[in-house]
Amino acid sequence: MATDTRTAFPSPYELPDPPGAEGWRHLYPYHLLFQEDRREADESAFWFCDSQHWPNVIKPFETIGAEFAAKCLGEYNTRYFLVPTSYGLERRIHQGYCYLSPVPAPADRVAERVPEFERRAGHYFGHWEQLLAHWKRKVLETVRELEAIRFAPLPETQPVEEVEAGAGTGASDALLTGYDRLIALCHRGWQHHFEFLNLGYAAYLDFFLACRRWFPDIPDLGVARVVQGVEMELFRPDEELKRLAKLAVELNVENRLMPADPGAHTLRALAASGRPGREWLDAWDAARDPWFNFTSGNGFYASDVYWRDDPSLPLGYIRDYVLRLLRGETIDRDLPGLVADRERITGEYRELLDPAQRPVFDAKLSVARQAYPYVENHNFYIEHWTMGVFWRKARELSRLLRSAGFWPADGDMFHLTRDEVREALFDHVNGWASGSRPVGCDYWPPEIARRRRIMAALARRRPQPALGVPPPSVTEPFTIMLWGIDEERIRSWLGGGSATGGLTGVPASPGTAEGPARVVRGPRDLSLVQEGEIIVASVTAPSWAPVFGKVRAAVTDIGGVMSHAAIVCREYALPAVTGTGDASTLIPTGRRIRVDGTTGTVTVLD
Repeated sequence: MATDTRTAFPSPYELPDPPGAEGWRHLYPYHLLFQEDRREADESAFWFCDSQHWPNVIKPFETIGAEFAAKCLGEYNTRYFLVPTSYGLERRIHQGYCYLSPVPAPADRVAERVPEFERRAGHYFGHWEQLLAHWKRKVLETVRELEAIRFAPLPETQPVEEVEAGAGTGASDALLTGYDRLIALCHRGWQHHFEFLNLGYAAYLDFFLACRRWFPDIPDLGVARVVQGVEMELFRPDEELKRLAKLAVELNVENRLMPADPGAHTLRALAASGRPGREWLDAWDAARDPWFNFTSGNGFYASDVYWRDDPSLPLGYIRDYVLRLLRGETIDRDLPGLVADRERITGEYRELLDPAQRPVFDAKLSVARQAYPYVENHNFYIEHWTMGVFWRKARELSRLLRSAGFWPADGDMFHLTRDEVREALFDHVNGWASGSRPVGCDYWPPEIARRRRIMAALARRRPQPALGVPPPSVTEPFTIMLWGIDEERIRSWLGGGSATGGLTGVPASPGTAEGPARVVRGPRDLSLVQEGEIIVASVTAPSWAPVFGKVRAAVTDIGGVMSHAAIVCREYALPAVTGTGDASTLIPTGRRIRVDGTTGTVTVLD
């Protein structure tokens, strides 16, 4: 087991750069970097690596997620709802990874913010369904506006009809304004993301803290299980896969789905196979829009592959479900069992209360259960659907500039910051307008090659779990519930970790399981997962749910009891331990382990 050997984490100012990564700081905006003139304040703060959302090195353009997420979270906390105790999050990129530091509200401002928060948040809780329906309309309108953006090649000349009509603007204006619109709509999407999210956590937190007062010995997992067992739109993509698997067996076309390398050719074969195949394809098309706007990543990286764009991903999952059906297995989520477990636990705790306290318990629980689904459902609408369209349009622009000679590969644009992209785009339209060769055609190819080398060097070193000085205690609730960071986790990280005997983490989803570990570094490793293994990952994504039918448990490096990984594992009745710190580094594939999701322990058995 780990033993404490340090009292602080490395300073970001003294941590040596990985060999070959020299110059990485020049790749990111100044406000995302630790600056020397802020050294004293930064070194005395606590910064944790948010590998839950950014488990891999972040390219310069991809910082847009970290920037907009932190800005919009802070805006809703600090300026919109006036959350009494918590402002927002400071964010930095260090050696390619995202680090966060919570910003508490000043102690002398807390009391004055309480009545305003109660008024503003109370209005939302009192009109939740109406406001949420309005929210969904706003999100879908943002998606439609993103879909309408086009990045068309510049014409040889403007059409004479436009000249004669006195249009006055043309293709270059459309390109420049289209890019600005793309960024603005991405920002709007992140504003939508946080309109309800922190209220969802606040409702759960209010119930959580009340339970702590009423039942001092209640485990965090006990509170979480009182709100489990709900229908969520985040699980709809997986439900559609199961429905398509059942339909394939019903129509006797399951053999068409058995190729070892499913893909677009599988769909063409079904189309040519007769009426049953075409009927199945009609169901596929109905599910594809919108439910396959889903990525096996998390929506924060330009390289994330979406089900709607690569049919091999959902077809592979459908094939696995078909095989399980043919073996006579049940593939449906045991929602009735989760609900029964939830109601049993709720009833047991409720009976412990004085009758006068029960109406308060019921009211707080009702609000928590009302808000709880949004904590996951927003994931589909923003991280997956909205960001999926955003990345698709960004890749379209990158291909256009590649065709214009700015870089050699389709995805090279993401090695630029978004402000540099704006400069390159203007360089492109200026060269077109003046009939000259753009400077970027000579400047960017070698510069991108240099940046590629730096990115590769950064990726060869795993990030420090934290930087700076840990606080004497962690009281910020979201840091505890979402990221699983508390005093015990910090002590474990400071001790350096050891997998010779076992690891401790957050009890995230109850149950015990044993099996060989399968380390999953990212979506590409999912095809390697075998029946009966235990997933060990930096973090899991909601879209990994189809794989959960194969595995016995899950272990992650980061995440609290209300993290996405914890919630999804509970809803799929999969034992899970989150927030271990470095399980994916310390436990190799094939090592036999025992996972106890009730106590939060991972034991190495061989």
